[in-house]
Amino acid sequence: MKKKQQHGGGDCPAPRPPAAAAAAGGGPGPGQGGGWKRRRPLSLLPFLSLRDYGFCMAALLLFCLGSLFYQLNGGPPHFLLDLRHYLGNSTYLDDHGPPPQKVLPFPSQVVYNRVGKCGSRTVVLLLRILSEKHGFNLVTSDIHNKTRLTKNEQMELIKNISTAEQPYLFTRHVHFLNFSRFGGDQPVYINIIRDPVNRFLSNYFFRRFGDWRGEQNHMIRTPSMRQEERYLDINVCILENYPECSNPRLFYIIPYFCGQHPRCREPGEWALERAKLNVNENFLLVGILEELEDVLLLLERFLPHYFKDVLSIYKNPEHRKLGNLTVTVKKTVPSPEAIQILYQRMRYEYEFYYYVKEQFHLLKRKFGLKSHIRKPRPRPEFFIPSPLETEEPIDDEEEDDEKWLEDIYKR
Repeated sequence: MKKKQQHGGGDCPAPRPPAAAAAAGGGPGPGQGGGWKRRRPLSLLPFLSLRDYGFCMAALLLFCLGSLFYQLNGGPPHFLLDLRHYLGNSTYLDDHGPPPQKVLPFPSQVVYNRVGKCGSRTVVLLLRILSEKHGFNLVTSDIHNKTRLTKNEQMELIKNISTAEQPYLFTRHVHFLNFSRFGGDQPVYINIIRDPVNRFLSNYFFRRFGDWRGEQNHMIRTPSMRQEERYLDINVCILENYPECSNPRLFYIIPYFCGQHPRCREPGEWALERAKLNVNENFLLVGILEELEDVLLLLERFLPHYFKDVLSIYKNPEHRKLGNLTVTVKKTVPSPEAIQILYQRMRYEYEFYYYVKEQFHLLKRKFGLKSHIRKPRPRPEFFIPSPLETEEPIDDEEEDDEKWLEDIYKR
């Protein structure tokens, strides 16, 4: 009686674990029949049947395929989006859409101090279309033959430019202006140059015979030119050292980048090095006319508020018709002897041209553009290639192009 009272007073003995019961002989063991079931071999998933396990593997396979489609298509599969739309509104794209693009600083003051006979007419035609399309202020000038300014003229021009409605793009044939010298905010500069001899020949015949627009603009620009001068043979001009075909008139491109200092008009190392320095510190882009489409691509990349869709406009057949009207007529090629003399007289121009060309190719490389260039003409005999010079951009370390542009805009 005392034992029953100790166990709670019932007739049923206390339950024991099955293993203990089997060891005591009170019930059948695991292999002896009875109600005890054999444990499944998948000990990590004791509560899943083989059918459940197969279902899980199929779901995992579908998930992997969906991820693959996502990566290949650059986004979520359409059937997943359709399914979510069917089930109700979803925040999937809001939470997992592509990251927002970085917004580069927007320069509201741009100056294109265009070099004569370097495709500037074509670019200005494009800018007129783009200004209407994108709503920026295109400020142009009717002054074409005054590139060198006195100090007072510089101050007046900078004042007029700086007070223009922003965002503006100012364009004129004028040598580089240092706004900060007169207390103004330095704008972003852009420009385009071309092979110096080709530029000289284009200018030589344009001043005499104009272009295909048929308005006799050469007569307007050079009304006092005598007939014997207008029809002067190019070879005679070069070989007999006429002023138009000799220095300092052949020293033309570098002053656009050197500036308004009197020494910028003297052919020599001083003007050359100062022009290079200004290209590096004040110009966002100096392109090469021989690769104009790549120039336009980079302008659209750097200044989208001004140049978005510029390449599609440039390639439009209607615009091409207008561009063809600005091609100089009656151009002839000088003799090899005359061209070699031009090379000698324009050695500083060529050193600057090849420097800018190299920088332009490196910039294209930075933004993933390949150079599609015609076979280059033989270099002048006097020209010694610099260590940086290559026809194709050299491999360099990857750099954050967004950071590079921000640094340019902060200058």
